[in-house]
Amino acid sequence: MSDSGPITGVADYVWHRMTGDAPVDETGFDPEFNARVFMPVFRPLYHTWFRVRMRGLEHVPGSGAALVVANHSGVLPFDALMLQAGIFDEHPQHRILRVLSADLAFEVPVLSSLARRSGHIRADPERADQVLAAGHLVGVFPEGFKGIGKPFSQRYRLQRFGRGGFAATARLLGLPYFPVTPLFPWLGPVGAVPLPSNWIIEFCPPVPTGSPNGASADHAVSSLADHVRDIIQRKVDELLVERGPAFS
Repeated sequence: MSDSGPITGVADYVWHRMTGDAPVDETGFDPEFNARVFMPVFRPLYHTWFRVRMRGLEHVPGSGAALVVANHSGVLPFDALMLQAGIFDEHPQHRILRVLSADLAFEVPVLSSLARRSGHIRADPERADQVLAAGHLVGVFPEGFKGIGKPFSQRYRLQRFGRGGFAATARLLGLPYFPVTPLFPWLGPVGAVPLPSNWIIEFCPPVPTGSPNGASADHAVSSLADHVRDIIQRKVDELLVERGPAFS
């Protein structure tokens, strides 16, 4: 007879955190849930399933606000989850990445609570500004749904960065932000969970957010967004050569 005690205990703990009066911040983030449930669940995927190599963490500040700007692909947001897990485990200060997520994540009953408790934030400029102003590290995927809808042949080609909302936020608060390039498989409709593969996540040096002399605000935002996109695309191209086949 198997002992289901530990499993039942974990389930009871999760249920209590989800339905009880566990302390959360103004966005619904639950630090204890993040450390004791979210990270242990995704840590094996990070190390064993996707075999992530994370580097360049010296470019991620040990404290204070910054934007981490990343490319996006895949049916489910495993890139965001692996980014959160890697920064939490491997950064010297074990920083928590607060991820700007699509409205859909907050409209499904159980998923909504899980997203909030694990540090995800609705992708709203005002909310993003508030979280950054509080000194948090925030992750953004400017490709949005265009990123997850890329055909296989374009899985490593970045789509246009929306309306440059992330760049406007960085300029408004005078923040540095750090382009990051996850390399991962793109399976399309074959399955929501990618096959075991090799990922590289590399943080590039911070990009200054100042405006060119005489440039209008709209032009500065657009130029900044294009500049960051170009940096990430070049790094993706470099890492593709270094990594080789994704499934080796």
